[in-house]
Amino acid sequence: MPLLADAERGAFDPLDEKGLMEELLTFLETLECDCRLITHHTISMNLNTNDFRTNKAAVLSALKDGIAHLDMTALSRRRQSKRTL
Repeated sequence: MPLLADAERGAFDPLDEKGLMEELLTFLETLECDCRLITHHTISMNLNTNDFRTNKAAVLSALKDGIAHLDMTALSRRRQSKRTL
């Protein structure tokens, strides 16, 4: 696992919680397929939907609200306490 080795050497700096959520937002903003969205994140947000295209605006709105209002420090602690993601 080269990326893990890079991270352990300090050669890779993973995104923080806000950065991860912003990256997901960018991905979802450009996603145009009719698909089922299933998110498994440490955040306490349910973004899952069986019909992404129909529910895209609501999903993006919820994610933007989370980015603006969730406690990123608490989310980081929660993620760090997990053995796997």
